[in-house]
Amino acid sequence: VHLVESGGGLVQPGGSLRLSCAASGLTFSNHAMAWVRQVSGKGLEWVSSIYSDGSTYYATSGKGRFTISRDNAKNTVYLQMNSLKPEDTAVYYCAAGSTYDVVKIVTYGSRDFGSWGQGTQVTVSS
Repeated sequence: VHLVESGGGLVQPGGSLRLSCAASGLTFSNHAMAWVRQVSGKGLEWVSSIYSDGSTYYATSGKGRFTISRDNAKNTVYLQMNSLKPEDTAVYYCAAGSTYDVVKIVTYGSRDFGSWGQGTQVTVSS
């Protein structure tokens, strides 16, 4: 399984970014996907997840501002981030796995479950 994140960068507070995660080496439509972020020097924080049935879930920190979606024809998952805040600054990782794996990622914020990409840096600063 190979996951490649893109779309990160520097944005001003209140701005928007759309992250993409291109997946290969798996039957994408059958997999649950998640976005997880890590602030420098801190632990992993689950951001959002989308399951094979299309159901979506969000951490409180991003609810109402972030939207996760998937395009099974393109083997890609997206994270649209609006109204960005300085506290959203982090490396954003994409993860793929079974429903069980993603539930464990949500619960424990652990890299022990699923497959992970290399991450993309998001910096929110004026």
